[in-house]
Amino acid sequence: PTPAASPATPAPAATGAGAIVARPEELSYPPLAYEPPTPAEYRVTLKTGPVAYVVPDRELPLVNIIVYARTGDYLDPAGKEGLAGLTGYLLARGGTKTKTAEELEERLAFLAAILSSGVGDSQGSVSLNLLAKDLDEGLSILREVLSEPRFQEDKIELRKQQTLQAMKQRNDDSSSIEAREAGFLAYGEKFWANDYVTSNSLESISRDDIEAFHRKWFYPSNFVVAASGDFDREEMIAKLEKLFADWPYTGETPPAIPTNTVFAAPGAYIVNKADVNQGRVSMMLPGITRDNPDYFPVIIMNDILGGGGFTSRIMNRVRSDEGLAYSAYSSFPGGVYYPRTFTAAFQSKSRTVAYAASIILEEIKRMTAEPVSDQELSTSKRGFIERFPRTFATKAQVAYTFAQDEFTGRYAEHPDYWKTVRPKIRAVTKEDVLRVAKQYLTPDRFVILAVGNKDQILLGHPDHPVKFQDLAGGHLTELPLRD
Repeated sequence: PTPAASPATPAPAATGAGAIVARPEELSYPPLAYEPPTPAEYRVTLKTGPVAYVVPDRELPLVNIIVYARTGDYLDPAGKEGLAGLTGYLLARGGTKTKTAEELEERLAFLAAILSSGVGDSQGSVSLNLLAKDLDEGLSILREVLSEPRFQEDKIELRKQQTLQAMKQRNDDSSSIEAREAGFLAYGEKFWANDYVTSNSLESISRDDIEAFHRKWFYPSNFVVAASGDFDREEMIAKLEKLFADWPYTGETPPAIPTNTVFAAPGAYIVNKADVNQGRVSMMLPGITRDNPDYFPVIIMNDILGGGGFTSRIMNRVRSDEGLAYSAYSSFPGGVYYPRTFTAAFQSKSRTVAYAASIILEEIKRMTAEPVSDQELSTSKRGFIERFPRTFATKAQVAYTFAQDEFTGRYAEHPDYWKTVRPKIRAVTKEDVLRVAKQYLTPDRFVILAVGNKDQILLGHPDHPVKFQDLAGGHLTELPLRD
């Protein structure tokens, strides 16, 4: 036998595929071999109406079921803003026909089950997670929650009070002010997503309104289901058929989601909040939808500009080089139903707001003026390609991803979408990135919003002559702090 090597003695270099290299950058790996799952393998059109994605997973004795409903805040009647959200919240928390809210909560706790519900902008959902051995009882509870919710009066009043208290805090945090005003600038004062709940609209909502909203939209033909966990596929399909059979009422097909967005006039906008020492900034341009032919060059371009964290230009300039902000980034999502805006954002000391914003504008101008480097393009493309399998890391994610594609219409239009993602990313060239930067990063259309101490922001920094009011063509608008 050979003597054991001393801990201080370097190990001998290996040969062949496992050779030890001198530096990490010399490491090489075989190409990632991964193929995404095929949605058709899991897709089931139930006789009772919904489309379901049924994905068995025997790893743990758990079952997860999510029922997505075609409803949303956009269906709130005028004067009753908040109705959809109130209905969605109370579905799982307001009791059922056979159980009070307290009894339902107690039984779920006994089963160690998690039941939740909600309605957002363009979608509602009810989800149930529980042990596989309790699946039949869980489905019985889910059936009652979906079809015969109690909407207990005291729970309605409690939720109204909670909502009212939250409304009173809308102007306490500059981040909530920024998000709200950015929405108005990006999509218009009359766009449905900017119809906020008021004390009057909340007070006008009755239990009858909640019941009518529920019965109109929570109907099997409006559902898409994601089911994953410890079950036999055929048995689960049979259970889902039973879950949605003999529905006690007939609902309606919801109208299309409105897309009448109106982007604000170019210029600098400011909301005065004198009690904070940092300014929050959103720099916006009109965006795109996810089915835009330029979608993949756009996401690569944005990743290099500001979406890629510490590998992105904006983060490196604003944070690493200048130390002006802890976080500085850009996003360019493709909207599902209407174009989502390009946004570059950061938070900085009041007097350096204008300087930080000017640096971002410089980086945007550079992006439109010259090609990105080979290294930047390679890093960005590899990042997207190598992170791609995370989309399907668990069986629950498989079910969720495919159910969302069904819900939003992607499956009907592009059933093989996920198999095309990486080839489309690989095909993006430096010329593509430069072309979409020139097309979509248009400096003459910038809307720049700042929320913070107006006097300090407009004063600027003595070491940097740039002024906030000069950043977007010299057009400055002060927005009132809304009540």
